[in-house]
Parts: sequence; structure tokens; C-alpha cells
Amino acid sequence: MGKRERKKQYNKIILFPGLEKRLLEKGLESFQQKRYQESIQFFEEAMEMEPENTDVHIGLVLAYYEAGALEKAKELANKMLQTGIGDYIQVMDLYLMILVQLHQYSEIAAMIEVLLEEREIPKEKFEHFSRMLEFSRKMAASPSEAETGAPDMEEFKNRKLNLFSYQDQHDQMQIAAQLAEHNIRPYIEDIKAYLEAHDGNPFFKTMLLNVLTEHGYDKYVPIRKFDKSVRVIPAELPPVHQQPMLLKIVNKLEIQLEQEDPVLYENTKSLAERHFFLLYPLEASPDNAASWAAAYHMLSYEYHGLTSSFSKLGDIYEAPEEEIEQALAFIRKIEEISYPNI
Repeated sequence: MGKRERKKQYNKIILFPGLEKRLLEKGLESFQQKRYQESIQFFEEAMEMEPENTDVHIGLVLAYYEAGALEKAKELANKMLQTGIGDYIQVMDLYLMILVQLHQYSEIAAMIEVLLEEREIPKEKFEHFSRMLEFSRKMAASPSEAETGAPDMEEFKNRKLNLFSYQDQHDQMQIAAQLAEHNIRPYIEDIKAYLEAHDGNPFFKTMLLNVLTEHGYDKYVPIRKFDKSVRVIPAELPPVHQQPMLLKIVNKLEIQLEQEDPVLYENTKSLAERHFFLLYPLEASPDNAASWAAAYHMLSYEYHGLTSSFSKLGDIYEAPEEEIEQALAFIRKIEEISYPNI
């Protein structure tokens, strides 16, 4: 029976007392058991009966989020903000969590700026939102692949491609997009020269290496990043966001942070993904995912105005303090390279 048919039946019969409460309970039960589509169904039915119920709204937003229906989650959370359903700051945190997952960092920054200007943020939350604003501005500084276009490749025909002339990250992404869609044979030597240069941009090098991977290039290529050099066969590399170490780190962060603070988890995950994009395909020391996860946890805490210690995080992640310090030092080095102008 579809939702419309059920609604018609509700209008024709006398509802059981407390049915809306039972639907909410069933929705929460399904959610806890990770049956998100079923959870959505219960919450939507409960909302039809109690359209102003805060718990139902929050449950439905979270169910949409976990089911991957991010635009629906965003729309409903935004509706809650506009209509005043639920605690404003709590709902705002929920809304920002969704925007992080959608990588809409510019919108996050804009919303927090308005909150700060209008003095809507409670004193105890001020540092949290200030740090999130700083983080979002940094993440928004680099355009996503979706923002790039692919200009006509004809302008590069029959002449040497000077990759070192592209200093702006947006331009670098444009040329990488062009190369991905065209025959790269005439430009292989230009690409290899950039990859092994001391002064090439690590972000652009990852983009170019990814181009070679997409074209199935099966010969050894030298690449230098962060004062380290390796030779790789692009066709044999894992996808940039499927690096084994990155996946292990994200898994450990998920275990420790997702339930405790979903927004912090998403921010920390995005930070790790960004850094490992720059690092790709290098392997960094220490070779211990737990130490890296603890280091990212600590850095993200700093960005959100929170504090912890190496010993405490070492206990949580079961990682040696000296390895956490080593990983954090390298992460800070990547941060300096990532945001030289911020």
C-alpha cells in the first residue's frame, strides 16, 4: 500500500490513540538498526499526523542523511530553520553537517558569518562556530571538479604544453579536465616533466597523475612530492579516494566520532581526504592508521576550539604518542602547503 493510500485510510478511520508516538518509536527503532528506508517511511507517516513534532523532523532529517538522500535532508533541515521547529542552534548544527557532506563549504561560511553578525550564537558555542568558519573558508578556497570546464583543446595543438605556466588552481583543474577528455600522447613528456619537478604543485601533480590513470598509462612514471620521489605505473594505482591507508584512517575516525559528533566527523574526514589527495601516491610515516586518525582528531579539535592531549588520544586510538606527534607534524606541513595565502 502506498503512502497516499495509507493517508486516505487515516482520513476515513478513527486513529488509534498514540499512533503517532508509535510511528516515531518504530522510526527510531529502524534507524538504530540501520534500516534507513524503513525508518524514513515511519517518520514520514508520523509527520503527516504531527507536522510540528520536533523529534519527528530531526529523525527524518537524520534518516534522509544516512540513506544518502542529502538534498532531501538539506531541504527539511532548512525548513526547520525557517519555521522555527526545534532548537535553532541544534538544527543549525544538523544543517551544517549536511552541507559538509555535500561539500558546500561556501554556503557554510556564509551562514556562519550571518550568525556571527546577528549575534545569534550562544557564548559557549562561539568558538565552535568560529573554528568551523575558518575550516569552511579553507575548504572553499579550492574549487571542486564540478566547477571546472574544459576549454577547446585546439589552442594546445601542435605546440609544447607548458604546465608550469598554470599557477591558479582553477586553471590547473581546467587543463587536467581537457587532458582527461583528449589524446594525451603528444603531452606525455610534458606531464612527466612536471610530475618529477621539484617545484610542481602537489595538487596539480595528483590531477595529472589521475589523468594518466584514467588513460590506462602502463609505463613507469617518476613523481616527486614533499621532498620524496617514487616511480609508479599509473594504470596500477588505486583511485585517489580509495587509498588503503586513507580508508583505514576514515574507518577509525568513524568509529570514534560519527556517533559522538557527526559534524566533527565529517569535517575531520574531509580534512584527511584533502591531505591524502595531495599526498597521493606517496606513503607517509608512520605506517599506522591509528596514529594518523588520532592526529587528525587532534587537529580537528583545534579547528573547532576544543582541546585534548596526545596521551588521551593515544589511549582512545591505541596509538603511540610519538607516532601521533610525527603524523601531526607532517599534517601541519601539508596544511602550510595547502593554504599558503590564507
